[in-house]
Amino acid sequence: MKAVEIAKNIYFVGANIRNGDLFEGMWPIPDGVSLNSYIVKGEKTALIDLVRDWDNAPKSLTEQLTSLGISIEQIDYLILNHLEPDHTGWLEEFLKRNPKVTILTTQLGKKMVKSFYKNEENVTVVKDGDTLDLGNNMILTFYSTPNVHWPETMVTFNESSGVLFSCDAFGSYGCVDTPFDDLLDKPTHEFFDRESLRYYANIVASFSPFVEKAIEKLSGLTIKMIAPSHGIIWRKNPQTIIERYLKFASYMNGPAEPEITIIWGSMYGNTEAVLSPLIEGINSERIPVHIHQVPNEDVSYPLTSAYRSAGLVFAMPTYEYRMFPPVAAAIDMFGRKHLKNKKVLRIGSYGWSGGAQKEFDTMTADLDWECIEPVEWAGATDEETNEKVYEQGKKLAQLVKQFCVQS
Repeated sequence: MKAVEIAKNIYFVGANIRNGDLFEGMWPIPDGVSLNSYIVKGEKTALIDLVRDWDNAPKSLTEQLTSLGISIEQIDYLILNHLEPDHTGWLEEFLKRNPKVTILTTQLGKKMVKSFYKNEENVTVVKDGDTLDLGNNMILTFYSTPNVHWPETMVTFNESSGVLFSCDAFGSYGCVDTPFDDLLDKPTHEFFDRESLRYYANIVASFSPFVEKAIEKLSGLTIKMIAPSHGIIWRKNPQTIIERYLKFASYMNGPAEPEITIIWGSMYGNTEAVLSPLIEGINSERIPVHIHQVPNEDVSYPLTSAYRSAGLVFAMPTYEYRMFPPVAAAIDMFGRKHLKNKKVLRIGSYGWSGGAQKEFDTMTADLDWECIEPVEWAGATDEETNEKVYEQGKKLAQLVKQFCVQS
C-alpha cells in the first residue's frame, strides 16, 4: 500500500494483512484484510485510527507517513473512532514515540484506553456534534454511533470534503491494492460485495438495529465519500455501500433473500444420502440453494449464507442422543449472531436411538424460527424416506416464497 490522497489534504494510509491469521482469532481471511488509517492535514495534523502490530502493519504505516513528510512525533491528534485492538493495538508504542499527542475518543473510549493500554494522559472526550479545527478550513465533526459494533464507537466527518471516516461501519474483508470503488473492475467489485456480506454476517450482524439507527442519524450529512477502516474507499458511489448495509441489517428481522441454505454433516453417509431428493424438492419450486458441509467448511461461510437466506435446512445424524456436534456448533454460532425469523427444516438419521430433535428444539427456542415437521429415520434411507424428504424440501421452498412475497 502507498499513501494516497483521497481529498485535498486527506490521505489514505495503513496496511494489508496477508499472513494467513484469523480475523478476531476466529474468522478466516484467505484474501487478507486491510487496516485503513487516514491523515488529515490543516495547520495541525490528525491521524484517524491506528493499526495493530500485525504482519508489519506499523512499519507499513510509518513508511507511508514518511512518504508524506510526516513522522509519528509530528502528529498532533490521534482520533480513535473505535477501540478494538486491530485499530489501537500499536497505541503503547505510538505513545512512547509521541507522548504529547492528544487522543480524541468517546467517554467509553477513554475508559477503554485505560483498560487496554493503562493510559489516562492526554485523552480528550468528544461528544456528539463536537468539532476539531485543524486550521486551514479543516474541521472534523464527531458523531457517536454506539454498538456499531462496540458501545464506544463513533465516526468522524469532514464537511468541506464530504468524507465520512466510518471505522468498522461499511467495511469488508480483503486486502486493498486499489483503494477507490470507481477504479475497480467488475470481478473485484463482486469480490468486495461477497466479502462485505461475510464481514457483516461475522462481525456486525448482531448489532443490525444499531446499524439502522446510525444510518438514520447520519442521513442529514452530505456524504461524498466513505472511508472505512477495512476495505475499499467509496469515492464515487458511497450510497452503494450504505444501501448494501441497510439491506444486510434488514435480514435480521426478515425476510431475507428467497433462498435456502443447507448446512449438513454426516458420519457414515446415511444423512448425506438424502441430500439429492432434498435439493430436488427445493428446486421444484425454483428456489436457489446454497450447500455447506461442516466441519469441512469454517462456520464463517455457512453463517454468511444462512444470514442472507430466508430458509434453512439442517441435515445431521443423532450423535450420542444429541445433534451431530459440528452442526450443533454452527447452530450455536447462529444463535450468538441472532439469525432470527427463518423458515427451517431439520432432517437426519439415527442409529439405535434418536435425540437430535430434542436438543435442536432447545437450542433454537429463542430464534423465532418457523420449523416444519422434521424427517428422521433409523439407519439407511429408503424410498419412503427419500419421498418424505423431497416433499418437505418442496414444502419449505413454498413457505419461503410465500414469506418473502407477503413481506
